[in-house]
Amino acid sequence: MLKLQLTLLAGLLLCLSAHAQYPLIESRAYICKQTIGELKIDGLPSEESWQLAQWTDEFVDIEGNKRPKPYHKTRVKMLWDEDYLYFYAELEEPHVWAKLKERDTVIFYDNDFEIFIDPDGDTHSYYEYEVNAFNTVWDLMLTRPYRDQGQAIDNWNINGLKSAVHIEGTLNDPSDKDKYWAIEVAMPWTTLEEAAARGGHPQPGDTWRLNFSRVQWDTEIKNGQYVKVVNKERGKPVEHNWVWSPQRAIAMHEPEFWGQLYFSGKKVGETDQFVSDFGSEEVRQLLSFIHRKQKDIKRESGSYSSSKTDLLETKTFNVGRPIVWEVEGNAYRYHAIMQHPFNAAILWHMDETGRLWKEFK
Repeated sequence: MLKLQLTLLAGLLLCLSAHAQYPLIESRAYICKQTIGELKIDGLPSEESWQLAQWTDEFVDIEGNKRPKPYHKTRVKMLWDEDYLYFYAELEEPHVWAKLKERDTVIFYDNDFEIFIDPDGDTHSYYEYEVNAFNTVWDLMLTRPYRDQGQAIDNWNINGLKSAVHIEGTLNDPSDKDKYWAIEVAMPWTTLEEAAARGGHPQPGDTWRLNFSRVQWDTEIKNGQYVKVVNKERGKPVEHNWVWSPQRAIAMHEPEFWGQLYFSGKKVGETDQFVSDFGSEEVRQLLSFIHRKQKDIKRESGSYSSSKTDLLETKTFNVGRPIVWEVEGNAYRYHAIMQHPFNAAILWHMDETGRLWKEFK
């Protein structure tokens, strides 16, 4: 019954959002359970913990339903324990290829798999991890999204990282057909805690923001080699971007749209549930749309706006509750505060840096 109620509520939000000034993007969620034994990071999900773990929903195009469904299946499992956050990803692929072998190169020039993690959900100080079929890694920290003049710290590494790739087929051999390639990753809390709200690993009941991306290039075989197909309209190869939780646009660095990773206190195989805070989800997205509007106004006029009517036409949330909010702006900064639609004690904030945070009255 609970699952049915959540499904109906999600459907109501999506239906109402079609008539709103700012359509609500429903983020996906995953219940991450605890391991029941040690995991050997070898690219194979052979342990009982992996066998019991649930798959995510299959990946969709980054723009959602505006673009065709991905032509290869991608899905992920996650687990955690006292020391690591674990990932197992499986990427359907008839032709597995890779070229890049140097760490911290731009891995998405190959077909790759990417993990984005924002521990405290404020859209600042988040992690990016990319890997190709050679198990070549690019790991970095972003101080802010690029839209907010964020800096990519390439020399930041996930110290203690364990990763392995398994290929069900062959690598860089166009003469045969492959089935898939898989990545198994263990990220230690001793590194991930650096951007966590409290420091240390999460506690049962905590939620982090997270998304996955798969960059896929169309290729053809020429002279026994894989060659990227040139897009006729753009005159160059153009990649596909497939993700777990849709981003509305070709823009992975919009953390407000990432999915939710719920850390369960249950062992894998046990039952648990997670109820998304739909009110906070809508507030976060509305404030982010206001932030984009503020940046446009600042670019055009030289100053941020203090006018609510300039920034937001709608006066009600998608669920029909009135939007209670305030904003102040000048030539140098702005600060917006919005009240949760169902709990007046919860206030969400956003400022000119793009930081998004929650406080309680």
